[in-house]
Amino acid sequence: MNNSTSLPIPKHILFDWHGTLVDTQDAMIAALEEMLPQLEELHLIDRLQPEEQCLNKDDEKLVRYIRLFRRLHPKILAERRNSRTEIFNAIFGDDTDAKNLAHRAYNKCYRNYFGKVKPFQQGVREYLASIKRLGITIGVATNRSREFFQHELRTVDDGSWPRLVDLSTCADDVTYYKPDPQVIRYALAQIDTYPRPETWYIGDSYLDIVTGREAGVTAIFYNGGCRTPQELKTLFGDDPRYQPDAIINSFEELMDLLEAVQRDNPSAFEKIVSKARPPAFPAPEPPPQHIEPDWHPSVAQLIPPSIILFDWHATLVDTLDAMYRAVDDMLPELGEHGLLQRMVDPQQSKSPDDARLVDYVRQYAQLHPKIKADRKISRTDIFEVLFGEDMEAKQIAHKIFNQHYRNHFGTVLPFEPQVRSVLVGLKALGLQLGVITNRDREFFEHEVQAVENGTWADLFDTMVCGDDTVNRKPHPDQLIESAAQLGREPAMDIWYVGDSTTDIIASKVGGFTGVFFNGAQWDLNWLHTIFPGNQRYPHKPDVVVNDFSEFWALVLACLRNAR
Repeated sequence: MNNSTSLPIPKHILFDWHGTLVDTQDAMIAALEEMLPQLEELHLIDRLQPEEQCLNKDDEKLVRYIRLFRRLHPKILAERRNSRTEIFNAIFGDDTDAKNLAHRAYNKCYRNYFGKVKPFQQGVREYLASIKRLGITIGVATNRSREFFQHELRTVDDGSWPRLVDLSTCADDVTYYKPDPQVIRYALAQIDTYPRPETWYIGDSYLDIVTGREAGVTAIFYNGGCRTPQELKTLFGDDPRYQPDAIINSFEELMDLLEAVQRDNPSAFEKIVSKARPPAFPAPEPPPQHIEPDWHPSVAQLIPPSIILFDWHATLVDTLDAMYRAVDDMLPELGEHGLLQRMVDPQQSKSPDDARLVDYVRQYAQLHPKIKADRKISRTDIFEVLFGEDMEAKQIAHKIFNQHYRNHFGTVLPFEPQVRSVLVGLKALGLQLGVITNRDREFFEHEVQAVENGTWADLFDTMVCGDDTVNRKPHPDQLIESAAQLGREPAMDIWYVGDSTTDIIASKVGGFTGVFFNGAQWDLNWLHTIFPGNQRYPHKPDVVVNDFSEFWALVLACLRNAR
């Protein structure tokens, strides 16, 4: 990588579209969030890249998250750096046919959202006009479909851009998507030339750099996402074939590059760059500094564990599909059991989302489709939202649920591929392990024998189910009983790991360390919503972990510090 005067004189500059010239992130994310729940009906779930074949840990987490939840990972939503092409490449690998199917499904969804377009940074129009005054041909080479690109080109900056763009190539003009270099070759063929270093290709992604280098043009990375030097080093790795020829952090720095080229070659352009360039516009700004909450593993103060108790569903294993089907079956029966009138007043709900859930169930006797699409909330949490402090109503609801769950249970998968390895590792550290679940023993004993051919059953020193005690979570009875079976009273060196607010309430009320397993990848705003820490809802987790690799590292760190 260099930003020196060794760059060739550009006769043509081709740009990527989204993330370089324009920002269409809102529309792209909305379309992806509509399209990803369709993966099953598109028969693409089984074609997701095996996690062990992913290029890096972030891709592994993305594949796992989409497999479980059919949604974008919150990290992608927060950083707003990844294009849909990068996402599809990460989750489908080399399966070109799967990626093409995904792109077509995406395009259908994108029709509902496109048109939300703005310049990626201030002054893009003015910079493009300056480049044209220098006598440089300007083009766009994008994976966007022409239907969308043409509309966005005519829309951005009140329709002032078409005169600035001399040529364009879109995904449906060529056979293959980037990073195949065909998109650059086709663009240059429109002006009867071919790829050479005298063409610069500027894009915001690693795939754009691969595209440019494969085509044989000068590849320049636009760091509009404000990646740090370390992040850039990680992004491009050590492969010399796919290093950018230069990195720019703004279009002002692009003009600096052109000015540097002209210093070495005074006759390079039709105008003097320093006189043709517009007044400086500010570069994109990095996101605000992130301050970790007190429950983050890096700052949480924890007593090392001697016993670790786990929730079952959505923590150790995935039984989401069966659970939601059973809830859907039982909700229409709430009325005949006298439970509709025992639902909480929506005005007393913890959050607006909880109030909407209560209203929807009362009106339609079924879950809102968004609940099932999000695949984040357990049936215990659903009953907590619907019935609040009414323990009797929740017990009746659990009994009705169990009647219907018999029709669906049986398929049990590890929540993450390496869960058993983590459990074996914890046992090797000398820790005692247990399971605390609101699932009835009838179902749990079948499921613990079903997961990974019954190899989990001997890993647990205690297993307490919903019908083993008078009260289920969020009452701490089950945790207290589990500790008693191991000869212990409640204590902070007994950790309880669970994915729901009811798990955390049970642990905190009972006097245990509460570890919130954020397998659903709630963002920080939502975590503060469900754990407000106020007088009415005081119970917050002692620590939040996002996956089992993070949990394993946390346990090791705590034990090491204790020693």
